[in-house]
Order: sequence, then C-alpha cells, then structure tokens
Amino acid sequence: MSTQTLIESNELFIGGDWVAPQGSGRIDVHSASTEELIGSVPDGTNADIDAAVAAARGAFDDPQGWAAWTAEDRAQAMERLADALDARAEETCQRISMQNGMPISIAQQLEGVFPSVLHRYYAGLIRATPMREERAGLLGGTILVEKTPVGVVGAIVPWNFPQALAAFKLAPLLAAGCTVVMKPSPETVLDSLTLAEAIREAGFPDGVINIVAGGRELGAYLVEHPRVDKVAFTGSTTAGRTIAARCGELLRPVTLELGGKSAAIMLDDADLSTAAENLFAATLLNNGQTCFLGTRVLAPRARYDEILGVFGGLANALQVGDALDPTTQIGPMASARQRERVEGYIAKGKAEGARVVAGGEPSEQERGWFVQPTIFADVANSQTIAQEEIFGPVLSVIPYDSDEEALAIANDSEYGLGGSVWTADQERGEAFARRVQTGSIGINHYMIDPAAPFGGVKASGIGRELGPEGLQAYLSTQSIYNKQGGAEAGAP
Repeated sequence: MSTQTLIESNELFIGGDWVAPQGSGRIDVHSASTEELIGSVPDGTNADIDAAVAAARGAFDDPQGWAAWTAEDRAQAMERLADALDARAEETCQRISMQNGMPISIAQQLEGVFPSVLHRYYAGLIRATPMREERAGLLGGTILVEKTPVGVVGAIVPWNFPQALAAFKLAPLLAAGCTVVMKPSPETVLDSLTLAEAIREAGFPDGVINIVAGGRELGAYLVEHPRVDKVAFTGSTTAGRTIAARCGELLRPVTLELGGKSAAIMLDDADLSTAAENLFAATLLNNGQTCFLGTRVLAPRARYDEILGVFGGLANALQVGDALDPTTQIGPMASARQRERVEGYIAKGKAEGARVVAGGEPSEQERGWFVQPTIFADVANSQTIAQEEIFGPVLSVIPYDSDEEALAIANDSEYGLGGSVWTADQERGEAFARRVQTGSIGINHYMIDPAAPFGGVKASGIGRELGPEGLQAYLSTQSIYNKQGGAEAGAP
C-alpha cells in the first residue's frame, strides 16, 4: 500500500499555536511497510524546548491559569479533548501504522480508543477526588492536608504506542492541573500533529500542552531543564537509568516505565485449546514491540512438546504483511535499526544452541522492515534471548519440572513489568501470580486496564501510571497547621 501524499509540517506546537522552529533540521519519516518517505516535521532544538517550557511555566504560574481552574472545568476540557481525539481516530491510526508497523487492526483497538478512554476516566476521577482533607492534630489544633499539582512536566513518549502512552501521561497530569512539554519519538511524529489539532479544538489555555519532536539529546535537555518540575519517561531501561541518575542529582520527581522480559507461565492444568487470541495478545501483540509481553514462555516438561506445538502453530498461522492491510496480524519492525537488532538476537539464539521451531529465517517480504515470528525451543533461562529484551516477535519456550522451579525461573530476571499465569484453576493461578516479582500479571490473559496501576519493579521502572495512583504521581502534598479550630475540608 503506497502513500500518495506526504504529511509535512513546518511548525511546532508551542504556547497553544503553531510556531516556526528555531532551527532548520528536519525529521524525515519512512513507512515501516514500504520504506517510502511519508512525511517530515521540524527537528526541535534546545531553543525550542526553552520556548515550550516557558509557555508551560507561564500557563502553570498564571494565577487564573490551568492549575487554578476548578476540577469540573478541567474535566470538561479533557472530555472535549476526548471527543476531538475520537473524531480524528481513523487518521491517527493510519499514521501510526505507517510509521511504526503496528497492524491497523491493533491500532484501531488501542491507539484509536485508549487515549480518549483515559481522558474521560481521569476527568471522572478528578471530579471525585478531594484535594484537601482536615485532620485532628495529635498535639492539638487541626491539620489541613492540601493536594496541589506538581508543576511543569517533561514527558518523553516512545514510538511503539505513541498515542496511548502519551495519554498515560497527559490524562492524569492534566487532571491534576499540571502543564507539560511532550517530546515524541522521532520514529512517530506524524500522529502528534493530529494530537495538537485536537488540543486546539478542545480549548485548553495557551501553553498547557506543548509538543516538540526530537531525538535523545533533546530529551536529555528537557529532563534537566531548570524550569521543569517532574519527568515522566517511557522507554528503554538503559535510557531510564541515565534519566534516573540525572533526576536523582536534581532531586526531581520522575516516573519511569522501562523494559521487560516477562514470563508467560503455563501451569500443568492449562487449557490452551481455545486460547489462541489471548496467547497472541499476551506474547506477540504489536509485532512483539510491546514492553509487557510474556516473551519467556514457561512450559511444564511433561507437556513441553504439546505447548511448543501450540506456539509454533500460532506463529506459522499469523498473517504477516503491510501494516495498513486489515488482515495483517504481524507487521514490520518500526525501523531498519530495530529489524537489525531483532535479527541479531535470532542469530544469537541459534549460536547459543536454541532450536528454532518456527520462523528464524530472513523475511520473504520484498520491502519493509519485516521479521518472521520466531519460536525458540530448548532455551535455558540463562541464555541471552531469555534474559535480554528483544522487542520483536521472538519467543523463548523454557521447560520446568515443578511449580517452584517455574516460579524461580520467572523471578530470575532483572526485569519485572508484566506476565501471565495459565491454568484451569483461578484460585491456583492467583496464588501463583502473587509470588511472581512483577508490577502486573494476568490470569489466562494479559491486558492493561485504565483503572489499574501499571508499572514495574527492578529494572522495569519506578512509579506507577494509570488508576488513581497515576493521578497521585502528579500531585504534591502540603500540610497546613492550625493551632485553632477547623478549616473547611473536602472541597475539590
């Protein structure tokens, strides 16, 4: 499927308007499926970040600005944004699929729906969340505990789910009363143009949301900007460690959602006969370019060959093709560099003695950055492909002999983000899940829910997004001591 018209912009979204960039660099975007040039936007500079932070700072510090709006007024603006996003969902999904290879059927379910759902969820939550509480002091008098917005947020968004993961940050911070400078990944900048259009339509005050695209250096500049109060980052663990170190030096709050190498644990009573759709979503969603996927499949040795057959059959049956084709289940990698990375891990798996059950060979596609869905058997948990995040359609099936060994293997990872337990016994599954060292885990499926806190342990991150916990991450707490009497409590 060929792109007929280039999507081009010569401006950045700063201060509620489209403004000329202060540099001449460009970010060219190519189709992951065809390698054709599909668009171009300005490559942001440090001066552009300065302007965006100044706009966000002004919008936050204004005594009549966004932070001073009532919860109801903020909620209504967020609901208008949700409506504007819904109106642009089809175009947004098309752009995302072209850029990062996400199958359009997946984009329509997640990128086209999840952002507006989140804005409506947090609009409802801020209406119901008291921002002050009166407590009786133990030493006499009363204490007024105030929740206030943390300030200007620097938000850095990755390329794999660019709109959903932007909303992970935008929805709660807007509800809290914060303002933001958002930096999209250079691989996925075209969809941020439609987001900016939706923001303008929703009627936010100028400067509340600013968007400046650029690479790692620009992100580093945003992280340490002296007028930024908090950082929210989703991306690799390597980058996250660097950001954590810098924020630690600055004593700056930071939320980090990083990499994963989760386990999909097949218990000995698991019924996989009708589980293909759920297995796919838990292990291979978005071409494997998803941080929470269970890319280590743990199988009881007594059923090892059977479970290998299930996953090998699943991989071989998947429709690989152009991301814009509605029948496609596995699209291309987001970039040539990402394809080379995944192919390098496949070669490493073979070299370390793992056996290929499905895939493992160069793609037959003439154009595009495709990788065949690949299933490895006879994998030891110590091997590279079982320990390092590949971020592609590659699964390692690891045998175990007992539940305790399965638990030990699942926890033998530097990561702890997602995971799943597959069993016919719900109570057994929940008991097992509680012992897995991870931030979230599913029973017989895995799917993030807006109402549930999401984030990792160990090298998978710090803090939580989504749920009420996601809102609290953008609020500061102040105590006001009153020696006499009672201030009014409970007002929003």
